[in-house]
Amino acid sequence: MIIAVDGPAASGKGTVARALAKHYRLPHLDTGLLYRAVAENVHRLDLDPTKEADAVAASNFDDSLLDDPVLRSDEAGQRASIVSAHPLIRAALLQRQRKFAHQEGGAVLDGRDIGTVIAPEADAKLFVKATPQIRARRRHAELKAQGSTLSFDKVLADIRARDQRDMGRDAAPLVMAADAGILDTSFLSIEAAVKRAIELVERQLRLKAANG
Repeated sequence: MIIAVDGPAASGKGTVARALAKHYRLPHLDTGLLYRAVAENVHRLDLDPTKEADAVAASNFDDSLLDDPVLRSDEAGQRASIVSAHPLIRAALLQRQRKFAHQEGGAVLDGRDIGTVIAPEADAKLFVKATPQIRARRRHAELKAQGSTLSFDKVLADIRARDQRDMGRDAAPLVMAADAGILDTSFLSIEAAVKRAIELVERQLRLKAANG
């Protein structure tokens, strides 16, 4: 069984995806980490993330980099949003993601193009969203806990800029799959969001079984 979870930054899609993986006992991949790893490698090699050739040169990273806490930083996220707009980077990471999705037993993947590009044949698809202000509030609290001094207004501006890049890029833009279930986490607790996510997945699985 493949479950695709898409959505913008700080919408809660990662939390939901991890909970679904635990519930259904499936492996989970945060595909955003792949792009963050490329971005971090670009940074370490002192290359330019805006140049596609430089990003491609940094795309052959070791899997151990995915465990580096630095990938969770806001700076890594900003650079990842830049490198992910390059078509050749998305192509370079495509097979890596599809291989994970199609492993025996299936998997849960979260990102921005899972249900539309990586696994359009997924058994269940969710699109997780929340208002920009609430997403910024969540990210701001997370960064503050890490010792960041970024202001809320700067975080909100960054969130909106990332949304524009993710939705406006030519290569696999952030769009909701036509057959995805919408999960708005704006005013839901984590427990309520996870419960609703499971309900949406179960509904899609029942429909899929009924339609053969």
